[in-house]
Amino acid sequence: MSAVVTVRGRVRAAAKSRALKAPSARWGLTLVVLLVLLGIAAPLLTPYSPLTQGPNALLGPSLQHPLGTDEFGRDLLTRTLHGIRLDLLVAATAVPLGALAGVALGVLCALHPAVDVVLQRAFDVMLAFTALILGVTLAAVLGPSTAAVFWTVAGINVPLFGRITRDATRIEKDREYVLAAQALGAGRLRILAGDILPNILDALIVQAALSLSTAVFVEGAMSFVGIGVTPPTPSLGALLRSGASFLDQNPAYALGPVTVVVGLVIGFNLLADGLNKGLLKR
Repeated sequence: MSAVVTVRGRVRAAAKSRALKAPSARWGLTLVVLLVLLGIAAPLLTPYSPLTQGPNALLGPSLQHPLGTDEFGRDLLTRTLHGIRLDLLVAATAVPLGALAGVALGVLCALHPAVDVVLQRAFDVMLAFTALILGVTLAAVLGPSTAAVFWTVAGINVPLFGRITRDATRIEKDREYVLAAQALGAGRLRILAGDILPNILDALIVQAALSLSTAVFVEGAMSFVGIGVTPPTPSLGALLRSGASFLDQNPAYALGPVTVVVGLVIGFNLLADGLNKGLLKR
């Protein structure tokens, strides 16, 4: 039994190494890390505050204001960099929360047939709602806010991770190594935590990368239509919404947030593609 576990561990380690060496994963990780560092270093990169208004509204790009200023004279580069921070904070907290809830429910589905019937129908209902419809519903309850975006991102990930966990656990629990562990007297919790979950982790990691990409897109979409983050709080979607009204006066207004949103989405998708090739296609 220990030899089997050791071999499976070595196979997983080799797969992870291959995944990180895949060109798409390297490019995606580089792009994401670069944008994350820009967001973290935002207070050091510009001398302005994202909320401080100034007398020079809608200035074009210059050395003093590389992306110009908005309708209240605020530096757009500063607000874009702080928008990265907010988007990544939402993604980095809401996706894990939705994933944890989904994994827990998926395990229940796999181990208890009666619960499976109920939760599968619940997953169907949740998947029938698009992110925007769920966002509208939550915004009606919570009001347009960061909280509405957070719970929308968390909510759409519960059925995704639940389905993956349920299907993968049902496959793994009938494999030889699980049956051998049961024959040796290992308890259900020990088998689940020590054997099954580590072996389905690869699929969950790939889905997490995709979900981070979706989270950035959801924030942008919700804030752009006015049901997400509201001004003056800087977010990429809110900046796009404001910039759309002033494209004729300062075309660079929307350039920063558009570039960052596209960069983050492409980066996370490239990372997911590399992880998928290295971890799952073997």
